[in-house]
Amino acid sequence: MNPSNDQRKLDERYLMMTEAPVKRLILKMSVPTIISMLVTSIYNMVDSFFVGHLSTEAVAGVGVAFAYMAFINACGFFFGHGSGNYISRALGARRIENAGRMAATGFLSPLIFGALAGALSLFFLSPLSRALGATEQILPSSNAYLRYILFATPFMMSSLTLNNQLRLQGNARFGMIGIASGAILNIILDPIFIFVLDLGVSGASLATAISQCFGWCLLLWGTSREGNVHIRLRNFTPTKEYYIQILRGGLPSLMRQALAVVATICLNRMAVHYAESGNEASVVAAFSIVTRVMMMSYSVIIGFGQGFQPVCGYNYGAKLYGRVKESFMFCITLSTMVLIVLGTLGYIFSPEIIALFRSEDPELIRVGSHAMRWQCVAFPLMGLCTMTNMLLQNINYTWQATFLSMCRQGICFLPSVFIAPWIWGLTGLEAAQAIADAMTFFISLPFAIKIISELSAKEKLPK
Repeated sequence: MNPSNDQRKLDERYLMMTEAPVKRLILKMSVPTIISMLVTSIYNMVDSFFVGHLSTEAVAGVGVAFAYMAFINACGFFFGHGSGNYISRALGARRIENAGRMAATGFLSPLIFGALAGALSLFFLSPLSRALGATEQILPSSNAYLRYILFATPFMMSSLTLNNQLRLQGNARFGMIGIASGAILNIILDPIFIFVLDLGVSGASLATAISQCFGWCLLLWGTSREGNVHIRLRNFTPTKEYYIQILRGGLPSLMRQALAVVATICLNRMAVHYAESGNEASVVAAFSIVTRVMMMSYSVIIGFGQGFQPVCGYNYGAKLYGRVKESFMFCITLSTMVLIVLGTLGYIFSPEIIALFRSEDPELIRVGSHAMRWQCVAFPLMGLCTMTNMLLQNINYTWQATFLSMCRQGICFLPSVFIAPWIWGLTGLEAAQAIADAMTFFISLPFAIKIISELSAKEKLPK
């Protein structure tokens, strides 16, 4: 690779990120990240869709295994956001060598950690399934789905890291190609493995594992292209300094995703507890489907916010605080408008959406549609919460960002998931996420006001 071409590409990107009109730039950066996030959600939904034709227990088993997938996401986003946010600021400050060292360190660390986590989990497969919320009725399906996912764990973690590194250095298109290609392959392989080869739930797991490994190969190839920070093994720098930077940039994502693991486990257990006898699998499956459907809708806003983050990182590193503030306000406004539309559509068509996954189970459709409608009511509040959290994380306000990231799935959700059902039974469990979302909004609002004030003050300082 010609070093002069790489430098020229990086210089061109720097000028684009710091001089192009903010609104147009964010929209341009957001298209591939929204597609990547939608495709990631499809990864999580497509297996539930196909195994829904097998049995309710199969859907519930995939839902239980989703807690482990959330663990993979927690680690992948931790290393990806931690290293990627540093890379973004380093490029904005023109520290290219530091960016290269962080890219290699951020890439290899989840690969090593994921291999250890997957191998250890294979030895304790059934205890792991039970810990994630599987009953004896659901256990065979959850074990079957987890098995191949455990083998693919290092590549799944590393894929998320690579995607976020590419995105945060302003080249989300290559990340989109890697993620989208894997998802398309997954959609093709699922019916072949599940029905044609008659592998059932194991087939869904194997299809996902193969697809994720394929996507990982494409993402790794993408880092070698001109204009990207290349990953070179000699740049691997596992020092305290670099891991502190990863921790500072990735801790909010780690806490958010780790609490998603805990929240999923608690939701599974509470669903079993409050379900009528014999309907446990139906209720667990219903909440699993709602979680994935709402995650797909929410991924549009996450993708939009991820398009905002490199713009924020470059301009904050370049001390262009007015552009950071302008982009922040634009993202809050547009994301809220989009969530109003998605929430309205989801509320109206919730029974039909849930029935797409398992039309043969009326209890699953009833519980799922009620839970989805509750969440749709509170959905528009998440625009401000999400953008505030992303801004704070991107500009290295670690503890504030970590606190806000813990609210939706932890500080607010965990009390709701225990207290609301205690008062209202299964209806309270259906409303728990909506209650948590409303609480998160009112907690996030003062942080948003304060950071806007701080950016305005910095904007007035001499350059």
